[in-house]
Parts: sequence; C-alpha cells; structure tokens
Amino acid sequence: MNDTNLLAVDAAGLRKNFGTVRAVDGVDLRVRPGEIVAFLGPNGAGKTSTIDMLLGLSDPDEGSVRVFGESPRAAIAHGLVSAVLQTGGLLKDITVRETLQLTASLFADTRPIEEVLTRAGIAGIAAASSLHTALPGCRSLIVTTFGRPGYLTRAMRAGASGFVVKDTPAAQLADAVRRVAQGLRVVDPALAADSLAQGESPLTERETDVLAVARSGGSIADIAHALHLSEGTVRNHLSSAIGKTGARNRADAVRVADENGWL
Repeated sequence: MNDTNLLAVDAAGLRKNFGTVRAVDGVDLRVRPGEIVAFLGPNGAGKTSTIDMLLGLSDPDEGSVRVFGESPRAAIAHGLVSAVLQTGGLLKDITVRETLQLTASLFADTRPIEEVLTRAGIAGIAAASSLHTALPGCRSLIVTTFGRPGYLTRAMRAGASGFVVKDTPAAQLADAVRRVAQGLRVVDPALAADSLAQGESPLTERETDVLAVARSGGSIADIAHALHLSEGTVRNHLSSAIGKTGARNRADAVRVADENGWL
C-alpha cells in the first residue's frame, strides 16, 4: 500500500472479551484520511471497547488494527492521533509533575517538564509567589534540583521562607520543615555563600524575557511575536545579553543565564 492509499484506520476481525462476555465480535473498520465517521450503537454494543483498541489503550484478543500504517501506540507517539474523551479527570494520587511526566511519555516530541511548569506559572518559584500573594501568612519551603544562586535569589524575592536542594539529608530536611513552620528562614548555606559571591543578575527584565523565549529555539520573528516587540528590538536585547553573559552566541547566552538561574 503506498502513501496515497494509506488508511487512517485499518481494523480487521477485532474481538475483545471480558471474562465470559464478548464485548467486540469480529469488527472490521476502514477509515480514509479526511473522512468523518460516526460510530453509533446501543449501550453495550462495544463502541468504547473498540475505540480503546484503536487508541492503543487495550489490545484485541483477536484481529489487527493499524493507524496510518502503524500500531495505535506508535501513531499516538508520533502525534498522528488525538482523542477528546466524553469524561475525564486527574489522578488524585500523583502530583502535577508526575501527571505531566505521564502525559509526556505518550508522545515522541515534548517540551521539558520544567519549561511547561514555568510557562503555566506553577513551577516552584511561581507557585511560591502565588501562595505568598494569596496567603501572606502561609510559609513555604522550596525543595529543588536547581541548586544555583540565581534560583535562590528569585525564590527569596517570590516570598519563599526556605530554599534547599533535594539531596539534603533527610534529617536536615525534616529540621528545615520544622524551622520554616516556626517562622524562621532556612537557606542552603553553600547556596547562600555562592549567591553573595555572584551578586545580582546582570540582565534587565526585558533581556531576561527575550532569553527565556529564545530558550525554545525560535527565530527572531518568533521571539518578537511572542513578546510583542519589533525584530530590531529583539536583536538589540539579544546582543546586549550576549555581551553581558560573555557568551559566544544566543544559544550560549541562554545556557549561561540558565545555569546561573537568571531565567
């Protein structure tokens, strides 16, 4: 079969059993790209079970299914398939980060989890800032993998009461939680020393914005569109940021700023 005849869905002889109940019995279904198909039937007819097999959520007991010439799971991983469910919800026993990691694992090309959290305004520092604004009396302790002076400075400005790295020994971490609850401020001592030695970020707010958007690898035009700036202004900010960070080029400036926690 060549690409011009490739079927969007090619299912043959699908059968699915649940115990002694046969939910799907010999379904054949062929859908061409661009076709709109209504999959109708009474309750218990096997519609959901069939769709589950088309989406790779379950495997048929008999028969075969290909989606754009691939297995359903491969087609989904390559971004060829999407589904809008009738009902849905979040798993209550996993965190937001774990939910993002689980979702990202279904796709071949995804953005870094930290970038997604930051863009959504729910990364650690952004969450601490929102919490401090909404509940000034509530104290927060950020436990992070980003043990960099720049992140410490931003966390303190955001209203966090403490900032420690994730590899802090359990006893010290427990003590940090108790001290923050008592109204004290807790900061990783090594980070505090590094922060004092490094000083403030040399970047202006706008230069920081430009580098943060440039981190995704977009063109000058993309950055300008995202920040509602002219392309010339973006070039000027990038040139200034490259000079201040001592970088070789835009990508290197992003790396330096990222490693120092300025973005």
